[in-house]
Amino acid sequence: MADVHSADARRRNMAAIRGKDTKPELMIRRGLHAKGFRYRLQGRGLPGRPDLVLPKHHAVIFVHGCFWHRHNCPLFRWPQTRQEFWREKINGNAGRDTEALGRLLDAGWRVGIVWECALKGRSKRPLPEVIDSLSLWLSSDSKQFCVEGQWID
Repeated sequence: MADVHSADARRRNMAAIRGKDTKPELMIRRGLHAKGFRYRLQGRGLPGRPDLVLPKHHAVIFVHGCFWHRHNCPLFRWPQTRQEFWREKINGNAGRDTEALGRLLDAGWRVGIVWECALKGRSKRPLPEVIDSLSLWLSSDSKQFCVEGQWID
């Protein structure tokens, strides 16, 4: 199947994709800040470069896009063009995520993941509920936490 965009249009589209300060990330940041949590952004010295680092709670939070991190949800579909390239790219991202998670846990960090589908799409959850869930996790001793569109305790 041929791409529906010209090469220049595709290049512009791909260049516009943000790696930080995404809409889902900003939603989580605003909500946690309003609850009194203080954090650092883009933990450059940590494995996987977490989106939020909360040193006081010895916790990190990733806000993952379902497409880029291969989440098994309705927001993820394999592209129909350049399938080999995309499978290698997305599987590589998922592999690096798993490796970073293990390294963070081994280093004693608590790791939270918020998936994009929890904040948008048919299965989204109310934002205050997501923020409250994160707040409870940050105040607990639990090592790992995940917020998806489909709730998992």
